[in-house]
Amino acid sequence: MPTYRLDLAYVGTAFRGYARQPGQTTVQGVLEEALFHHTGRVETYVAGRTDKGVHAEGQVVSFGVEEPVDAARVRQSLNKQLGPDIAIKGLAQVGDGFHARFSATRRRYRYLVLARSTPDPFLAATSWHYGRSLDTTAMNDAAASFMGERDFASLCRRSGDASTTRNVLLAEWAESGDGFLEFRVEATSFCHQMVRSMVAICVDVGNGRLEASEVAVILAARDRNAGRGAAPPHGLTLVAVDYSD
Repeated sequence: MPTYRLDLAYVGTAFRGYARQPGQTTVQGVLEEALFHHTGRVETYVAGRTDKGVHAEGQVVSFGVEEPVDAARVRQSLNKQLGPDIAIKGLAQVGDGFHARFSATRRRYRYLVLARSTPDPFLAATSWHYGRSLDTTAMNDAAASFMGERDFASLCRRSGDASTTRNVLLAEWAESGDGFLEFRVEATSFCHQMVRSMVAICVDVGNGRLEASEVAVILAARDRNAGRGAAPPHGLTLVAVDYSD
C-alpha cells in the first residue's frame, strides 16, 4: 500500500481545530473529504492536532492508498478545493514506514503577542493583542525553567493516564519591534495546551504578577490548578515538524 506525506498550512480561524468531529468543520474533515475524490476513503494521521483557532505553517499528514496517485495533479486539485484557508505545500510518496506522528522527532511552535496599546487589524487573527508592554528579560528568565526534560502536568490538560513528561529543546522570547513579542518553543512532543500555558505563565511574569523564580514551583506541583490558565489560541502557530534523527 503506497504511503504519502502531505505538507500543509492553514489559518485555523474558521475551523473547530484539526481533528475530525461530528457536525463540526475541522481541518481533517475537509481535507479527507477533498482527498476522497482522488483516493476514496482514507484514514489520515497528523503530526500534531491543533486546537480551535490555532494555525499551522508546517503541518504534516500521512496516509496510505490502495493504488499510487498522480501527486502533482492531486495537490493542484486539493488547493483549488481547500483554498484560501488551507494550502497544500507538498504531496509526495514516501517509504512505507513513514508516519506523520510517530516518525516525528521534534515540533516547533511560535506564539505572537502584540504588547502595545494600539491593535493591528491585519494581525488580529494570528496574534494576541495584550494591550500593554511586557518585560521580555523577565519572560526569558521564566522560559528558561521549561528547558530540558520536565513533567508538565501543571501546564497540560490531561488525557487519561498519558504521560505529561516532555523534553523541551528551545524556549525563548524575542522582540521584533513595535511591541511584537515572539515566543519560540521546540520539543520532541507537546501535550494538550502546553504551549499556550507556557505563554500565560510568561506573560504573568512579564507584567509583574508572578516572579520568574515561581515557575519552577508551578512545575513541581504537577497540578493543573497550579498553572496560570492558557493564552488565547489564535496567537499560536505550528511552524514546523522535523523528521531527522
